[in-house]
Amino acid sequence: MIATSHLATPASTPYIAPESMARPRPLEFDKKKVVAENRRARFEYFLEEFFEAGIALTGTEVKSLRFGEGSIAEAYADVKDGQASLINANIPEFSHGNRFNHEPKRARKLLLHEREIEKIHKGLSREGMTLIPMSVYFNSRGRAKVELALAKGKKLHDKRETMKDRDWKRDQQRLMRDRG
Repeated sequence: MIATSHLATPASTPYIAPESMARPRPLEFDKKKVVAENRRARFEYFLEEFFEAGIALTGTEVKSLRFGEGSIAEAYADVKDGQASLINANIPEFSHGNRFNHEPKRARKLLLHEREIEKIHKGLSREGMTLIPMSVYFNSRGRAKVELALAKGKKLHDKRETMKDRDWKRDQQRLMRDRG
């Protein structure tokens, strides 16, 4: 007589794998070394939704970024034909790059999931929405990433209100420090 384990499944019943569950996205992105930030964007836009995208770079672009060079102040992102790209971001030529150097302001492909690209495309199709790069950084694995925000432009009165709130918070801090 052969003993059977209580863990063994009979041959007639097929094995059903548990449903794969997607890992939830972290609230904060893993930023180890921030290379470039778009600090003006928080003043100019209402930021609604954030995305983390990889960026397709050449070797000399990566080296320039590792040296802390790069600017995204005038940059924006766009979705065309199911592809997202970063436009007008300035990564200067690498000093030791000789003839293999890159073009500083070329359009760079952004690496996103299809679902995220569809979500961004729907957001951009709404009136007044734009895709702003907030920062370029290296994560803990050493990969270059771009933090993108789906944003809506502020009107002049909204900007004035933002300035008023910022000044009031600064005055509050000053009062609390003086009473301290």
